[in-house]
Amino acid sequence: MTLYTQKKLAAGRPGTGKWQKKYGDALVCVRYKYDLQNRRKIKTVELVVESEPWDPDKSRKPANKIVAVKIAYGEVSLGRLIRSAGGRWNKQEKVWELPFRDVINLGLQGRMVNK
Repeated sequence: MTLYTQKKLAAGRPGTGKWQKKYGDALVCVRYKYDLQNRRKIKTVELVVESEPWDPDKSRKPANKIVAVKIAYGEVSLGRLIRSAGGRWNKQEKVWELPFRDVINLGLQGRMVNK
């Protein structure tokens, strides 16, 4: 079954009234999906089933945050590895800069420095 979403209506918008009456404040949105193979229109609803307090982990780094990595002079192969991952050399700070996700993937967490 190949489905594609044509419309997504937030709760309270025209076209969601019937579902708003049925589900009340639990309704998040209504999606209109289409199955080209079977020529069917499908309506789906997204509901809130649980809500609880949450505090984001402030020590967590976003995966796309650019971080600095210190590589010793002469570690040419490691420098090439970082460059192949998209890292850039910052000659003022004398560090390599690349996204945090790549630092994790390359196993270089221990070489990260604060700029």
